[in-house]
Amino acid sequence: MLSTFIATLPSTLEQGLLYAVLALGIMLTYTILDFPDLTVDGSFPLGGAVSTTLLLQGWHPLAALLVATLCGALAGLCTGLIHVKLRVRALFSGIIMMTALYSINLRITGGNALLSIPRTTATLFRNNPVANLLPLGLRVLIISGVLVLALKVLLDLFLATRAGYLLRAAGDNEVVVTSMGRDKGNVKIVGLTMANALVALSGAVVCQEQRLFEVSMGTGTMVLGLASVIIGINLLRRVDRVRATTAVIVGAILYKVCVAFAIACGLSPMDMKLVTAALFLAILASGTLKRKEKADA
Repeated sequence: MLSTFIATLPSTLEQGLLYAVLALGIMLTYTILDFPDLTVDGSFPLGGAVSTTLLLQGWHPLAALLVATLCGALAGLCTGLIHVKLRVRALFSGIIMMTALYSINLRITGGNALLSIPRTTATLFRNNPVANLLPLGLRVLIISGVLVLALKVLLDLFLATRAGYLLRAAGDNEVVVTSMGRDKGNVKIVGLTMANALVALSGAVVCQEQRLFEVSMGTGTMVLGLASVIIGINLLRRVDRVRATTAVIVGAILYKVCVAFAIACGLSPMDMKLVTAALFLAILASGTLKRKEKADA
């Protein structure tokens, strides 16, 4: 069992980094905006659908990723407009867009629920000049690591700007946003747009790495991302000078390690959604118990 688990660690680390992009997007809505955005269950496969379809049409991998990211941003923008302009509750806004995106994703793929990318097709990780220079066994790890690091730095820089502080204030204290002469609704729309852009990018990158798109690949995405966010933030909360983005990336990797360990223990891959739900429940329950103990003390 242990040997099997150790053997899968490199691929587990790769998966953790790929899904860390998703976790960064959910961090924006969950920890900063305090917005339960279920759009991500639709924007994650949206990125995969757009990226895969464009690759099959001969597009460059980076161009396909860019378009997929923009489509995710558009999905987040629509959620924000539904919530802010039509005054629909946050949860319902996400559910509406998630439901709509299922049909939209099928439209994008021409009605195909499953698409595979031929091995001869260039992707971010294969058959391109940069990837061909890297060692075969380390390509995914290096490229995904560079991507996650770049996104982390850009996100940290943005959160340190005036716009970033306004985004934080929109989730913590909306009165502060209003007092600064800004529309809190517009700030929320910006945050949802950015978050779903990152989620769609993650879906596009995952599809390029797996060379496969499945229309149901977004099921449970919200729970997976939240588990990564909560694991990272709870574990590294007391560590000095650790940014939230770093904690979230670590959480995504640790989440995938837990899943890999469960498989090594003999659980079937079909049980992974159950493992995810159980792990998420354990994290939430432990946090609740700790707060209760502090309150009693």
